[in-house]
Amino acid sequence: MTTIAPAAAAPLDPSVDHEIRSIVAGSSTAETCNTDLAAGPWAFDDRPGYGPGSSMGDVIPVGAPRQGELPQAYRDASEEELDARIRAAKATLGDRVVVLGHFYQREEVVRHADYVGDSFQLANAAASRPEAEAIVFCGVHFMAETADLLSGADQAVILPNLAAGCSMADMADIDQVEECWEQLEDVYGDLEAVDADGLVPVIPVTYMNSSAAIKGFVGRHGGIVCTSSNARTVLEWAFARGRRVLFFPDQHLGRNTAKAMGVPVEEMPMWNPRRPLGGSTAEQLEDARVILWHGFCSVHRRFTVDQIAAARDAHPGVRVIVHPECPMAVVDAADEAGSTDYIRKAIAAATEPTVFAVGTEVNLVQRLAAEHPQHTIFCLDPVVCPCSTMYRIHPGYLAWVLEGLVDGQVHNRITVPADVADPARVALERMLAAKPPAAPAAAWENAS
Repeated sequence: MTTIAPAAAAPLDPSVDHEIRSIVAGSSTAETCNTDLAAGPWAFDDRPGYGPGSSMGDVIPVGAPRQGELPQAYRDASEEELDARIRAAKATLGDRVVVLGHFYQREEVVRHADYVGDSFQLANAAASRPEAEAIVFCGVHFMAETADLLSGADQAVILPNLAAGCSMADMADIDQVEECWEQLEDVYGDLEAVDADGLVPVIPVTYMNSSAAIKGFVGRHGGIVCTSSNARTVLEWAFARGRRVLFFPDQHLGRNTAKAMGVPVEEMPMWNPRRPLGGSTAEQLEDARVILWHGFCSVHRRFTVDQIAAARDAHPGVRVIVHPECPMAVVDAADEAGSTDYIRKAIAAATEPTVFAVGTEVNLVQRLAAEHPQHTIFCLDPVVCPCSTMYRIHPGYLAWVLEGLVDGQVHNRITVPADVADPARVALERMLAAKPPAAPAAAWENAS
């Protein structure tokens, strides 16, 4: 008698783009937040805004970078043709170029990255390749700025699509932050004055997800940069030097981190830059330990406590992991919260088949599901809605900038002026010196 082995399950397709196209074509019953996501990003390059899928509440600043018209040949090329052209250009360029891909990039871009990681890991990866003439950063604008800060002066940092900004980073405008600082000086007095305990009134802390101008402000005023991996260590550093922390631009990372450190929520007033004293009284600001900027990530704000409850009902025993950019109630309802690197490592470390409900950007979630078929991994939000600005990086743009380098042309170079870069590097160097108990791992190198 012949025994027939059961057929192996078909491998999961990690491509969010393919899923959105299936939804639009009617061959999938899933739902997407915007069917325009199936179109090429170049269809929206001449329009102000963050692109399809962005929150209606995210108003892009006047003067935000716009991408010029992508040549027709790249717009018309098939996925297979673009894949071949990118590989050919990379082979021609060799060590002259390094391609960096953020965890949240679409699969069709990430597969070509030499390094994949979060924004800080990738900036470090850029700094580790001084022989590369060009660094192609497949991420968003503030990430390319950080790579320029940490790379050599003779290296060109390239952002494939200039329209790939970040609504959270844009929520902390340098003029608004300067005005906030002046108002805090009216409340606290000289912000450089040291009290009897050796502390200044307030230390500014900015999340890595901020512009170079904001990092420069922090560097000039005795502050420091943090990532989602080392936010607690950075806050400890700041509290050792100041009575209070001004934390921007993401209120949720600041609140969740400080709350886990024992800071009462009542001592964390919000600073709304459109209101006098941020909307607080002078007494509330005097009593504050952490002043939270009114900023947030539109992707992580989509996750809710109801979604967690639905996941637990459908999958008893599910392990819920969310990013600390999620609202406090969501973090409290989850089993764990951590950075993108933490989420990736937690899933990789699970030795038994596990059901994971993950509260972070869907491109990373679907890639993790494909990489770990022994587990059941799904995004907490059932609506397929990638980060609208990360999604502006398309293989067509990547092929265009790489083939430009082959021809001796540098498209979309990102540079930070020296008067901003110098103090911004100071803030980054302070962060590097503030080591967490277990330092975040370096970006993993793509084997493809």
